[in-house]
Amino acid sequence: MSSKKPERRRHYEHAVFDSARWDGFDSRADDITVCTSYKAGTTWTQTICALLIFQQPELPAPLSELSPWLDMVLKPVDEVHSALAAQRHRRIIKTHTPLDGLPWSDDPAYVFCGRDPRDVFMSMLNHLDNTDEEVMRRLRSEAGLDAPETDMPERPSDPNILFRVWLEVGSFEWEQDGFPFWSHFSHANSFWEHRHLPNLYFLHYADLQADLDGEMRRLSEFLGIDVDESRWPSLVQAATFDAVKARPEQFAPEAGTGIWKDNAKFFNKGTSGQWRGALSAESLALYEKVKAERMSAQLGDWLERGSAACGDTPNDLPD
Repeated sequence: MSSKKPERRRHYEHAVFDSARWDGFDSRADDITVCTSYKAGTTWTQTICALLIFQQPELPAPLSELSPWLDMVLKPVDEVHSALAAQRHRRIIKTHTPLDGLPWSDDPAYVFCGRDPRDVFMSMLNHLDNTDEEVMRRLRSEAGLDAPETDMPERPSDPNILFRVWLEVGSFEWEQDGFPFWSHFSHANSFWEHRHLPNLYFLHYADLQADLDGEMRRLSEFLGIDVDESRWPSLVQAATFDAVKARPEQFAPEAGTGIWKDNAKFFNKGTSGQWRGALSAESLALYEKVKAERMSAQLGDWLERGSAACGDTPNDLPD
């Protein structure tokens, strides 16, 4: 665990996001930055933060408007910065940039959500199937982008073939895995090594599944948000997977752009362990090898099982 503050030392430029879009952004001391990896509970975390801030089950606008993805390349960066500058409520900013590509401030809150890498991969398959690549290409073209393509028109039907690629091919020269996106392992490592920082908070997908009420209460305490006890049942209910999936136009990222073939399918099943029976023994053996090489046993255990299984939150775990 590093005793130093994070340093912004890498530029992440991908077909869907660019960490340089943080340049010139004016942060506020009470900002909340949701900084998860892909398919690891980002929308869930944003939703919970929004419910805590507005303290009502009906949010005043679609989640993507309340909590925009700052580094997504499909909108002009000045437009996104201006929209955030105009917000008068406590801001929730979405990013998929690892910590070594983010500008760090001591005051804003950073919330990271972890998830079993095998579940991330299975959710990524649904994500790829549900993405309308024609719309994505059009939006990239309209934005004047010459970004690398992530289309996989000949993507194998056997998930085990793609799983090997995902574990062995990186999208950046400093990463060894994650293609066609970026490294879930490196992303987690970048936050884990700074888990002592008082304004960095760790959630886990499995913990949210097991005790949504308790996890929301702990997050509200970290964020310094007092919620009237009479409001809790309605807020927790509004944060459940079924409640969010029932309103895809409200909660699916950029639901109005047409990037999803089916907005509701963005949320798919919301369960863990779908990799069981789908990934072969050979694939799982490769996963164990890669996990051991690229992260500590402690981080690997937490990513797979969550804080409840490990007996403590990452912020309080020893080195």
